[in-house]
Amino acid sequence: MVSATRSGAFYALTAYILWAVAPVYFKVMNDVSAPELLSHRIIWSFLLTLGLIFAFRRRAALMTALRSSRTRWNLLASTTLIGFNWGLFIWAVQSNYMLSASLGYYINPLMNILLGMIFFKDRLDKVRTVAALLCVAAVSFELIQFGRLPWVALMLATSFALYGLVRKKIGVDSFTGMALETGLLLPVAIGYLLFTTSATSNLSVNSWSVNALLFAAGPITMVPLMCFAAAANRISLTTLGFFQYIAPSGMFLLAVFVYGETLSPGKLVTFGLIWSALLLLTLDSLRTLNRNQSAKRKLKAANVAASPK
Repeated sequence: MVSATRSGAFYALTAYILWAVAPVYFKVMNDVSAPELLSHRIIWSFLLTLGLIFAFRRRAALMTALRSSRTRWNLLASTTLIGFNWGLFIWAVQSNYMLSASLGYYINPLMNILLGMIFFKDRLDKVRTVAALLCVAAVSFELIQFGRLPWVALMLATSFALYGLVRKKIGVDSFTGMALETGLLLPVAIGYLLFTTSATSNLSVNSWSVNALLFAAGPITMVPLMCFAAAANRISLTTLGFFQYIAPSGMFLLAVFVYGETLSPGKLVTFGLIWSALLLLTLDSLRTLNRNQSAKRKLKAANVAASPK
């Protein structure tokens, strides 16, 4: 049990660190347009995922998902959302909006709370109410201070939260879902590469180093996803949630200290409000986790005391 927890924490840490440094790759590939890079991400992710499904003999799950009309319709929705999210993220990183991308993934847990209220009739306790109000204050401040909504952050957060909601309804494992989603996007990706006039779209005339970097879009997508799936099988979602802020924090540090994006006082206020909201949620989750563990220990002790000697 302890070994599984430790390995789960290691896989979670690896997944979120890889997601945190992923923008470096998209910066390195700045000469390749976002749509073209997205196309390569789709193609190589599909081929890698399909290979993993056959290697681990998960074809039955894939065929079961394909036979369900409900699953197919839901997958169409999740495919649209993840394609949009990936494309916007690549564009944001390449266009020097990495701070906005970071803000979007900080907002994502708060967006999940909102969707829980809308779709699952979840009730907000005092902590989540305050956290939600802080998020609204952050967005409102951004609008007043800069005269516009933080649309990149909001669209990234909303699309990814909706994607998670749809995937939860589908109920397929991550590899099956990714294979089907990238498979649906495959004709669009191939079509784009066939008709674009980009200098790097023709793999046969590229140098091996350029093609290797384009192929790397697949592993960069799949390796953290595999680590995340391994972590989710070993530790609770509550524990996993404590790692989720590593990725946007890494993006934030890269944006400010490596790529020189300006962190104005106004932008810092926006982040401060969101960080305050997330701190409240984290402390509340820790309190709940400690309470549950204490209750389990008391129940175990009561069972031991009640057992016949």
